[in-house]
Amino acid sequence: MTPPPPDTAPILIVDDMEENLVALEAVLGSLATKVVRARSGEEALKAMLREEFAVVLIDVLMPGMSGFETAANIKGLDQTKDVPVILLTGASVDPDYAYRGYTVGAADFLVKPFDPWLLRTKVNVFLDLYRKNHQLAAQATQLKRLLTGSSETPTSPAEPGRATPPPSEPTPTPTPPPGDDASLADIASRLAQIELLLRDARDTESAGLADRIAALEQAVERLLAGRGA
Repeated sequence: MTPPPPDTAPILIVDDMEENLVALEAVLGSLATKVVRARSGEEALKAMLREEFAVVLIDVLMPGMSGFETAANIKGLDQTKDVPVILLTGASVDPDYAYRGYTVGAADFLVKPFDPWLLRTKVNVFLDLYRKNHQLAAQATQLKRLLTGSSETPTSPAEPGRATPPPSEPTPTPTPPPGDDASLADIASRLAQIELLLRDARDTESAGLADRIAALEQAVERLLAGRGA
């Protein structure tokens, strides 16, 4: 499964009725993002193993694999367990449907006919979360490369005719290259960006990670200040 570029943030809609798929496409069309169809739970699972989606909208009442079963299978696979699921059902809904939906891992439950503005708003929340997660992952990968690069000490080849000192001989501390300070400043800047993204997520796990990122940022700034002294 190859992740798409973060700006595409595709949506998967699952319903066995053509008219319902057309209606969903019309409601979601203003979000200017790719919408993929599936006519059954089995087809939806195959699509999700081929492509990464920001959110999945599933009709509850489908022949064969129901919406509940489809959601449970999505949450049971490592490749798809983190994809948010919104379940949709008709007006004559069983009072236990919402409970069953949340039990299988659905993020939300809407009863038809639903307000198009409300559905777009809910879907847009997951699209924004998808983009922020991809942005955070990209920042973390780039930061890792910067940290790895700054920790490597370049080795100079031995001068011709000069013997290599034995292992027991103390090696002088190398002088940091001129670009090191710039690299550390860049790392501090990227740490600050990642911290802001984590603070914006507003959950306990992200807040704790943001605190650790802030501490690392301060350590880099102290290192820069020490070099300037």
